[in-house]
Amino acid sequence: MKRDTGLDTLLDLAGEIIVHDDGTWIKIEATLLDKPSEERPHGIKYSLTLHDRDGKRLLGFDNAHEVRRGKRGAYAGRRVEYDHKHSNEKVVPYQFQSAAQLLSDFFAEVDRIYNRTK
Repeated sequence: MKRDTGLDTLLDLAGEIIVHDDGTWIKIEATLLDKPSEERPHGIKYSLTLHDRDGKRLLGFDNAHEVRRGKRGAYAGRRVEYDHKHSNEKVVPYQFQSAAQLLSDFFAEVDRIYNRTK
């Protein structure tokens, strides 16, 4: 079986807090679950967040809870979506592809935020 180096990297970064020169900081949490579930079919529970110097979350990619949708009828067939992104007070679904892609997408968004504030 081929090693998933992206997953290894994500799990190696779990528990890390990375502080930027301007006081903003990144926190990475990731756990490999005993088995995949409907909510987390990839078998990983994760939270990657960027915070301002006062601790307010500026950005987050996680799968801690279901993505809430707009109003639904009495019955609506739906897929349970836990993978999502928090940005500008909005929560939007995130299409998890791999741990490596998650890290890439998160840090690309962090770079965009840093570049907007310069």
